[in-house]
Amino acid sequence: MRRFLNIDNPIMRGLSRVTDCLILSILWFVFSLPIVTLGAASTALYNTVFHYIRRGEGYLWQNFWTGFKESFKRATGAWLIALLALVLLFFDSLVFRSMLIQGRPLGFLYWVILGIMAILCGWIQYLFAYCARFEGGTLESVRLSFLLMAAHPLLSLIVLLFVVIAIVLILIVPFLIFLMPAFTTWLSSITIEQVFLKHMSEEDRERTLMETDTKR
Repeated sequence: MRRFLNIDNPIMRGLSRVTDCLILSILWFVFSLPIVTLGAASTALYNTVFHYIRRGEGYLWQNFWTGFKESFKRATGAWLIALLALVLLFFDSLVFRSMLIQGRPLGFLYWVILGIMAILCGWIQYLFAYCARFEGGTLESVRLSFLLMAAHPLLSLIVLLFVVIAIVLILIVPFLIFLMPAFTTWLSSITIEQVFLKHMSEEDRERTLMETDTKR
């Protein structure tokens, strides 16, 4: 019994991480409710996953609130740009879907629009991660996060796959909406950080790897 209750026991550590993901996902959900704050909430989510869950730095609430406050202006601006693009593509998809049903020549563009929306969803993961990890202006974050995604299509596809799987699981088991945001961000961060490392300076790369190894 003592061995089972030991906090260093793999089972207890696993349960602790599940609890962390549950609390973090609920925080993300609450802070995202106004919709306009979803960008800052998602950036805070990534910040907490990277620093607290993956590296054991600080405290969960402290990391989340700090990430939310510090990134609010930039992440909100970037999110509004992404949201506008998503809304425009959504209405375009409705138009071309109607054409597809009616058998019009341009109906095939419906599938093109869906593909662009999928790419956009993958880019949004990079956008929030970039806002959490690096400094810069709103437009700079939008531009560089997109370039990072485009430079590594295979890794970006993996990130998108994580998002798709999470959405499917939530549709099957709605309760998972209170767990999957943090868990999906955790999985995505492993891939996204590989991309970031490829474009860091040698000094920053070595420092990041050293800090990660130390925390492990």
